[in-house]
Order: sequence, then structure tokens, then C-alpha cells
Amino acid sequence: MRYLLIVVLGWLPLLAAAVDFDDSTRSLPLGRVMHVFEDRDGNASIAQVSAPSFSEHFRPHQADVLNAGYSTSVFWIRLDLRYTAKPSATPRSWLLELAYPPLDHLELYLPDSAGGFYLAQRTGDALPYSSRQIEQNNYLFELPFVPGHTTTAYLRLHSQGSVQAPLTLWSTEAYLEAQPTRLYVLGLIYGVLLGMLVYNLFIYLSVRDTSYLYYILYIASFGLYQVSVNGAGVAYFWPDNPWWANASTPLFIGAAGLFGCQFARSFLRMAQHSRAFDGLLKLLMVSGGVVMLLSLVSSYGLALRLATALALLFTVSIFAAGLYAWWRGMRVARYFIIAWSAFLLGGLVNTLMVLGYLPNVFLTMYASQIGSALEVGLLSLALADRINTMRNQQAQALRETGRALEMLNQQLANSNRLKDEFLATVTHELRTPMNGVIGSLELMQTVSMDRELAQYQHTASAAAQDMMGMVDDILILTELQAGRLSAQNAPFALRGLLQELRAKYAAAALSKGLYLNLDAPADLPEMLIGDRHKLALCLGYLLDNGIKFTHQGGVMLQVRGRLQGPDVLGLSISVSDSGIGFDRLAEPGLYQRFFQVDGSMSRQYGGLGIGLAICRQLAELIGARLQHESNPGQGSRFELGLSLALSQPQALSRQGLNRG
Repeated sequence: MRYLLIVVLGWLPLLAAAVDFDDSTRSLPLGRVMHVFEDRDGNASIAQVSAPSFSEHFRPHQADVLNAGYSTSVFWIRLDLRYTAKPSATPRSWLLELAYPPLDHLELYLPDSAGGFYLAQRTGDALPYSSRQIEQNNYLFELPFVPGHTTTAYLRLHSQGSVQAPLTLWSTEAYLEAQPTRLYVLGLIYGVLLGMLVYNLFIYLSVRDTSYLYYILYIASFGLYQVSVNGAGVAYFWPDNPWWANASTPLFIGAAGLFGCQFARSFLRMAQHSRAFDGLLKLLMVSGGVVMLLSLVSSYGLALRLATALALLFTVSIFAAGLYAWWRGMRVARYFIIAWSAFLLGGLVNTLMVLGYLPNVFLTMYASQIGSALEVGLLSLALADRINTMRNQQAQALRETGRALEMLNQQLANSNRLKDEFLATVTHELRTPMNGVIGSLELMQTVSMDRELAQYQHTASAAAQDMMGMVDDILILTELQAGRLSAQNAPFALRGLLQELRAKYAAAALSKGLYLNLDAPADLPEMLIGDRHKLALCLGYLLDNGIKFTHQGGVMLQVRGRLQGPDVLGLSISVSDSGIGFDRLAEPGLYQRFFQVDGSMSRQYGGLGIGLAICRQLAELIGARLQHESNPGQGSRFELGLSLALSQPQALSRQGLNRG
């Protein structure tokens, strides 16, 4: 009898502490009806803690949620639950939910038939997702109850991170009915984060401001952190990787701190406003990188504690930097502060909850997500204001640049005019002494000279003629630039012009061992109306270039004609050579003034590099089209196409030309 009394007295505290519920109960928060024992050494076993004599070590819990913060202790929770349905009711199962996914180790012990307790379930995010009895991101256990009986259950909790245990007993129907609301809230939060990311991505692609790129990376890091801490990551993305399930949380916190600080530095232009705040944000960026590294190479507990401290410092520092920029008169800082206040307040509340200073309820658990959802609407004001400010600055810069360019264009026009006038004056002045030099050298030919002196005279005369040619080229170029030249049409003999050109350049070709052939059909009309002088100049430049850049073979001057009407002849005059040619890379600058295909050509081949530029302008002046084709090492072909009036249309019937 004495022993029976001892047993009854030992179990009496347990019976007195049991909480009643019945079929009308939909959900029962267990925070204030459970008993907690903190095992600082972690050595207690289920046999020890379930012994009647050990019940005095359990303390009634006075808060809605067990929140021990970062603790290395093992926590035992005892639940005494009595199902008070009618005795005739059948046994029924209820759902026990622990709504804190980041918990590392969780063990559930239920009574066995021998009066002891057995391990009914072992799970946690340090184990694969398949270890859960019911696959949910929160921990969910099925508890059997017999009407009128008290069921005692023990939970053993241990984690390197924050230890929290928001426990609720649910009826199956009530739990299923509550899930849509919870899923809608999470879906809204993740949808807002994704919307923020896509929205800012479009902003970045539109304005190419790196501030938005940093913000995109920050949002991505923060969103992945939420996926990790809310259990969605282990449920959908890495269910069989417990190591990454733990390491990802501090890693993404560190990444969010790193990119968030860089975004604030860029958006608020801290380097310009405050070297102190800029240095502080750089230090936090380095700290974020260190946390990311430690999350991969060190213990999860150390990395998570440092990440939490970083989150607090990040929250305060960003807010202070925004206030400072606002105080310095930065327009966008006020919108930045308003937008970030909501997010930072939510992050601060969530961090304080993790540290154990605030209770774990729905608002504190999802405070950072709710704050980020509010931020996207508020930050749009900052983004819009930033874009408007940038547009105004760009418009002002464009106006100032336009005025500067207009002044510069006027200066360039004046400089070009003065340059052309100077070149025209110089060339005119050079012609007089050069004519004297050339005349004197020609008179020397009438004087008897020995062979050596005659050679000197010949060399000097050739050099003077070349110099005179350059002077004439520059004079023509300046007159073309000044617009003082125009087409002067008059009757001329085409065949005579071609023969003169061949005779003029034959000696130069012969001196290099080249041929200079003329291919002109015999039935070409003799007399045409056009600007003979400018046509001869244009063809002369092409022949001179062909001879200059050809070492073997020769140059061909080819003419073809085709009637385009009763008194109009279409001419195609081409100059082909077997010289060095050029590739397409040289084509854009081919007709520029003072341009050589190869810089060394000015030394090897001589010349000013203005022949083709003059040739094209002369061709346009007389209504001709200048085209070319060339291959390196195979030569070049320049074709001049123009239409000229016939001087004697009545003689066409005797010509062998076809009408076009």
C-alpha cells in the first residue's frame, strides 16, 4: 500500500498538468501548457526524463512559444494531453505541428505498452527530407488519442542555430483548412520578391545603372534566404542535402549583406557624400564575404551567429547611411529611407525573434517577408524619382553638349576655311617659283653638257615636275573643298583624250618594265560633249595609282560604250592593274584625304594620299560613278561610269553601237 501511494503521488503532478481537449477543439496552442527541461550537458535520456522522480526538473512554460535563441543546450518538452470525448467514442489521431523549419534535430517519444516511452520519430533539417513522418516544410506528427485517457509525449530539441518551438495541436480538418491561407501568404511573399527581381531587371536593362544590378543580386540573395529559412528549399530544391540545407542560410544572409551594402553605396553615392559611411559599408561587404566563406568551411552554428550579427549591423548601417544622405540633401534618399524603413523594420523584428527577444508568432516569423513586400511598392517611388532625375540630368547634359558641339563646329568650319585659303594661297605662290625652276631646267637642255651633268639636269627636272604635280593636286583639292570648281561641258574627241593619257603615262610604265595597254572599240563615237579636262584628271589619277602600285605585269585602260538614247552615250572606263591590291578593311578610308592603305607606303611609294579623294570628287562633279574591286596580291580595278551627250547624233547609223 505504501508503494502504491508513492507511485500515485509521483504521477499526481503529471495528471494535474494535463490539458483537456475534445472533438470541438480545432487547434490548441501548447506554449503555455507544456513543461520544459533544459539539459545543458545533453546527456539525459528518455528513461531519465520520463521517470516520475524527474518531473520536478521540468518547469511550466509561461510564454506562447519556447524561444531559447542561440543555445547549445538540449531542450526536453513534456506534453500532457487528455482527450475528453465520450467514452463510447473511438480512438482518434490529431496532428502536432512544430512551426520552425530551421530546427536541426527533433525527436518525438510516445508511450509504449510496457509503461515506458519509445522513439516514434526522429527528424530535423540536419536529416534528409524523407525522414519526416508527414512531408511538410513545418514538422508535423500524428498523435493517437484514446477518449478519456491522458497521453504524455516528449520532444527532444537540439540545434546549432536558434532553438524555437511554436507548438500547436490540430484536428486534421482544421489543419487542412488553415493551409490555403498560409500558402497564399507565402505565395504572395515569394511572388512579390520575384516581381521585384524582374521589375528591377527591366529597369537595369533600360537605364544600365549598376545600382539596379546590385539590387537585383540583393533581392535574389534575400529571396533564396527566405526559401531556405522557411523550409521551402529543403522541401522542393535540396531535400536530400542536409549539409546545404544548413549552410545555405548563413551563406545567403552574407550574400544579401554584401550586395545590399554595395547597392546602398551605389544608389546613395556614399563615396561622394561620406567617406566614413562608405568605409563602413565596405567593411560590412567584406564581413558578408567572410560569412559566406565560413558557411562553407566552418561550423553551421558559428556561421549563423556571425550572419545574424551581420544582419543587425547591416540593418542599422543602411538606415543610418540613408538618413545621412537625406540630411545632405540627396533627393532620392528620402524615398530610399521610406522604402527601406518597412523592410528594415521587418528584418529587425525577425532578427530579434531569432535571438529570442521577441515571441515567435506569425507576425514576427514572417516580418522580414512582409516588410520586403511593402518595400517593393515604396521603392518604386525611389526608382521613378531616380529615373526622372537621370533623364533631367541627361537632357541638361545633351543641351550643354549640343551648344558646345555647335560652337566647336563653327570653330572647325572657320579652321577648315582658313586652312583651305592658306593652302590655296601657298599653292598659288609656289607655282610661280616652280615654273621658274622648271623653265630654267628646260633651258639647260639647250646648253651643251657632259653626261654626268645631263643626268643631274634630268633628275632635277623630274623632281621639279613631281613637285609641281603635288602643288597642282593640292590646288585642285582646295578648290574642290571651297566649291569653286564646276563642270564645263564642251565638245571633245574621246579617242584623242585616251591616246594622250596613254602617251603621258607610257614612259612611267616603261621605266618600271610594265605594259600600258589601251582597249577602246573602233566604233566608239569620236566627238562627245563633256568636261574633258576633269575627265582627263580623274583618269590620270587612276592610271598614276595603277602604275605606282604595280611591280609586275601592267595596267589596262579599257573603254566600253552603250547607247542610252538617240543622243546619249553611256561610257564605262576602267583602269585595271596587276599590282599589290588591298583588302576590305582598307575600303572605308580609301577615298579619304591623305590616306594610304599602308602607313609605310608614304615612304615606299610616295605621294600625298589625295589622288583617289580628288578623283571621287571630280567624278561626282561631272556626274560619274566611281566603283572599285580589289584582292590583295592580285591587283585592283577602278571603273568610272558616266553618260555623255553625242556631238554628232546624225552619224550614229554608221556606228556599230547597240542601243541600251
